[in-house]
Amino acid sequence: MEKTTIFRSDRVLVGLNAFEAGQEHKLHAHADMDKVYSVIEGQGLFLLEDGKDVPMHAGVMLVAPAGAPHGIRNTGPGRLLVVAILTPAPSLGAKTLASARR
Repeated sequence: MEKTTIFRSDRVLVGLNAFEAGQEHKLHAHADMDKVYSVIEGQGLFLLEDGKDVPMHAGVMLVAPAGAPHGIRNTGPGRLLVVAILTPAPSLGAKTLASARR
């Protein structure tokens, strides 16, 4: 999985996430920030803690409110491109809830 920052300020971070076929960003949560995903191309699953995963494809927008465990899995044969918007922007040393619990 590759991540590229498109824009960053103290209030918002906009990034582009690229998942190759079969790649996954495992369940994690952000304690104090909301995250919005907009799918540009490809197909996959928006992973949720309760197992009620949501299909992702171009044109779909999904929201992970602060504290909500979420992840992404590319289930298609090609690349899955997703714009991720985080607000407020994470500090450079920020950790997710999942990594803080380890």
